[in-house]
Amino acid sequence: MKNLFNTRASSFDASTINATIQRALASAGLDTTAGPMRDVTETIRRALAAGGLAQATPSEDTTAAQAHTPSINEPLQRPGSFASHTFSNDAGSRAYKAYIPAGASDAPRPMVVMLHGCTQSADDFAAGTQMNRLADKHGFLVVYPEQASHANASKCWNWFKPQDQVRGVGEPSLIAGIVREVAGRHGADPGRIYVAGLSAGAAMAVVLGETYPELFAGVGAHSGLPYGSAQDIPSAMAAMKGGRSGMPSLKNLPGASATPHRKAEQAVPLIVFHGDRDHTVQQSNGAHIVQQARNAHGAQAGSTDLQAHTQSGVASGGQRFSRTVYADAKGQAKIESWTLHGAGHAWSGGHASGSYTDRTGPDASAEMVRFFMTLPRVGFA
Repeated sequence: MKNLFNTRASSFDASTINATIQRALASAGLDTTAGPMRDVTETIRRALAAGGLAQATPSEDTTAAQAHTPSINEPLQRPGSFASHTFSNDAGSRAYKAYIPAGASDAPRPMVVMLHGCTQSADDFAAGTQMNRLADKHGFLVVYPEQASHANASKCWNWFKPQDQVRGVGEPSLIAGIVREVAGRHGADPGRIYVAGLSAGAAMAVVLGETYPELFAGVGAHSGLPYGSAQDIPSAMAAMKGGRSGMPSLKNLPGASATPHRKAEQAVPLIVFHGDRDHTVQQSNGAHIVQQARNAHGAQAGSTDLQAHTQSGVASGGQRFSRTVYADAKGQAKIESWTLHGAGHAWSGGHASGSYTDRTGPDASAEMVRFFMTLPRVGFA
């Protein structure tokens, strides 16, 4: 993690100092956009401005901590922009970035929610997945919630904590709140909202599909873990290793089972990507995600078994893959599972400007968008 105070400048830069102070306050878990801390940061800004050392009005997108919080009916930002904001509820506060595609649209837009992996940020994940480029092409909104370092030192979403695996509290409530805020302010189509993530972000995307099935019409999980597969850090480490690794002691840790501890019951459409050489999150986790989804679909009243069809291919970058589609009797795909042969823990087809990307694989971003856009709409609450 970067030292927030390791900033050098050739001359006195009040705006840099002001931004650094606010980042430090935010990293300590202090919400600088509301309440007493907003007054503190505003006092700092005015003091600098009074001395002629800073502008009287801060820039619109200096940091997430400085972001203006508009009224519920006020648009957050203009089309073609990628800007930072903050959302708060009883569970705390989280920063997020929203991308509004270029071009006007009278019709409600779909929305894709992107959850980064450990050590990543919204900017990093956007660069690596190139989802904003696809947003311009297809005309959907993109939202990137950011995990706070005070909530997890490695900026991992806490998918393994019981309090973050249920509806109405914890991180699921924060992310759902961000989604509703952006959807309401930018006129998103409430029946076409999707969530996807990488690694810990993928595990949290699966949690959201289970806890807010009326909010998300589809889930994308890249290198993730099944719902309820851990309840603390030791069991999370065991789950990531799939119960087998070069660390045999993991098998003896509490909760070190290779199978999920909670039952997933919501039949939300799902697309999964996983490398079979992933030694950070073993591929068996991807298989468990798919099995959970198949079980949930099979448990639906009046449902018939999903029919599976598998095909193999080679991506333009040379990566071999297998793709299995599970469709209902009407031919509607409900689950897609992509196995990336020889791939590790990285976003398939990602851009080198982002971390944890593998440009040789099939384009996971494009395939997820293609899958999402063919799904039926859902209700909204």
